[in-house]
Amino acid sequence: MKNPTCPMRAAFNLPRLLIVGCGDVGKRLLPLLRGHYRVFATTSSPERCAELRALGAVPIVADLDRPASLRRLAGLAPTIVHLAPPQGEGPLDRRTRNLAAILPEHARMVYVSTTGVYGDCGGALFDETRPVAPRNPRATRRVDAENVLRRWAVRNHATLSILRVPGIYGAERLPRKRLEQGTAALIAEHDVYTNHIHADDLAAIIARALRLGRANRLYHAVDDSHMKMADYFDAVADALGLARPPRLPRAQLQQVVTPALLSFMSESRRLDNRRIKRELGVRLRYPTVAAMLSAL
Repeated sequence: MKNPTCPMRAAFNLPRLLIVGCGDVGKRLLPLLRGHYRVFATTSSPERCAELRALGAVPIVADLDRPASLRRLAGLAPTIVHLAPPQGEGPLDRRTRNLAAILPEHARMVYVSTTGVYGDCGGALFDETRPVAPRNPRATRRVDAENVLRRWAVRNHATLSILRVPGIYGAERLPRKRLEQGTAALIAEHDVYTNHIHADDLAAIIARALRLGRANRLYHAVDDSHMKMADYFDAVADALGLARPPRLPRAQLQQVVTPALLSFMSESRRLDNRRIKRELGVRLRYPTVAAMLSAL
């Protein structure tokens, strides 16, 4: 007669993994980890515990803004996926600094950063060797987080892989509201190149980086698209059966959009993604935005 407790006992024998900040991407990652790790996932909202438990994770209520709440994470797992964004103000990522203070030695971490650390690159195509040049406080905090974790990794003989991630999209993560509101975009000669990754592909890249990511290594977690921003909005509008946004010169546009939105529309870059394919063996499910939109 089979012992009904065997599956549970087997789960307890799996290596432990901690997801810090288990939002949409974390939830997409969980099925890819099943059977390989016993996963613990943090949330600052107690009401999300049932949801995370149903997805197969052991929920832990912890708040990166309150260091005392992180004590129970110390030494909990030797493998960590850090998905939590910085707080909304200041030049330093205090949340990552609080987390680094309790991270164990000889750990393996995948940190999800942003391509915004490069600032405006004038539409240039480049790989991971390009120096950072953040142009806004949000990106400056991400650079601080990367540096804090690099120092932690060297000091504690840990393996850190940093994924620099652009705009994340998916069927439920398209700019529908913006299109319905008729928010303007830039005319072609003033427009910027933007980069993309499907949320499912990002989850798969994280899973591969956990196994194959090199120590203190940067990876561009981007797809093969090289689209200008307004062309992206046009493609989404066409796929959803909505009107394409009006286009304005930059001087006019900055009079009608928020400063935060304008900052996104002022940085142009194209990122080379050959490293994730060569070193991590990534095969993108959605190599371009058009591939995903055609499947809608």
